[in-house]
Amino acid sequence: MLILSRKTGEAIQIGDDIEIRIVSVKGDQVKLGIDAPKHVEIYRKEIVDEIQKENQQATIFSGNPADLVKKP
Repeated sequence: MLILSRKTGEAIQIGDDIEIRIVSVKGDQVKLGIDAPKHVEIYRKEIVDEIQKENQQATIFSGNPADLVKKP
């Protein structure tokens, strides 16, 4: 993993099309601005991890599919 130090307002460039800028730093939170082409998918890592986890659970389900439907 490449680790870089940046200050507010500074940026890094990934390839020719992607720029990630440090917008602000407040406490333990960093606000990032990302400029990338529309076809580049950008997600929060925890969302990707959760989707992958749910997909794995869906592939190993061996019960009745009707049990997956929540009843009001």
